[in-house]
Amino acid sequence: MIVTPQSMHFDAPLPLQSGALLRDYNLSYETYGMLNTSRSNAVLICHALNASHHVAGVYAGQDKSEGWWHNMIGPGKPLDTNKFFVIGVNNLGSCFGSTGPMHAHPDTGKIYGADFPVVTVEDWVNAQARLLDALGIETLAAVMGGSLGGMQTLSWTLQYPSRVRHAVVIASAPNLTAENIAFNEVARRAITTDPDFHGGHFYAHGTVPKRGLRIARMIGHITYLSDDVMNEKFGRKLIAASQSAQERDYFYSTLEAEFQIEGYLRYQGDKFAEYFDANTYLLITRALDYFDPARAFGGNLSLALARATAKFLLVSFTTDWRFAPKRSREIVKALLDNQRDVSYAEINAPHGHDAFLLDDPRYTSVVRSYFESMEVTA
Repeated sequence: MIVTPQSMHFDAPLPLQSGALLRDYNLSYETYGMLNTSRSNAVLICHALNASHHVAGVYAGQDKSEGWWHNMIGPGKPLDTNKFFVIGVNNLGSCFGSTGPMHAHPDTGKIYGADFPVVTVEDWVNAQARLLDALGIETLAAVMGGSLGGMQTLSWTLQYPSRVRHAVVIASAPNLTAENIAFNEVARRAITTDPDFHGGHFYAHGTVPKRGLRIARMIGHITYLSDDVMNEKFGRKLIAASQSAQERDYFYSTLEAEFQIEGYLRYQGDKFAEYFDANTYLLITRALDYFDPARAFGGNLSLALARATAKFLLVSFTTDWRFAPKRSREIVKALLDNQRDVSYAEINAPHGHDAFLLDDPRYTSVVRSYFESMEVTA
């Protein structure tokens, strides 16, 4: 499935939760499949921290350009684009096309940098709703997302309950725990204390805080994998031992990467620092921290979710300790307290948080069955 990214410009200011206004902004997006005559088969995909609008398909002439959820979305796949019209949107503040810190402020002509306004999950949903308005889509057959994308999905059912018929929330949570906020803060401090950060205006200095970005990504990868997967994949194996058949001794160095897990984390950090924007990382992790729909209801999630009218599918994974199954069960309970239609699958998978991106036949069959049972008019 060959796809082409698109962009839409918005002149009207977007009011943000912070009280700021964002105007003259662009949203990058992609679509897959065909919108039916009744416009009833649209499915919105919400992305997580370092993903984008390129959800599925490939770009013509570009090797290894598969979308980040290509195993889930496409012709004949669990979310079948022969039946559904699927939309992927890049969120504001990102570094993959939509207006963000790397773009110029419309008033000054200077790069936003650290002056780009703080955005929230609710702001993203409002921006997505504007895009759907422009596309002539009033009601969504479903909204679907994993991790931070699941938070956006949940928020859609609260901000625009009449526009969502189904919500598919995968490996997500109703808010972050203190531990998760702590991981985000350590990652942000790694970036902001990098001498090349320059208070977020590193573009003007011709630098990139790569050291901070590397460490932030290394921290993230530790939380995405389960202990079992790390031990199975790397264990205590040494890098040099993997390059020769003969086991060797330690280097007795505190600076070189000797264990394979160290090499893996350094590789992931180096790769990430070459393409991801530091200010974007700060913005998105803060949006994660702020998401808490129960906050306005004294912490009562059941009261918070009373507005939701959609049918729900929630999926969690047993070894996901970043967004543990008990967090999904909190959402399930709150929805059942409101007598909502809820399906829940807890998959015994070894892959940790990353499981929502991987092929597991039990997981994909649950999603496939849910979408196959979904009725859309012609």
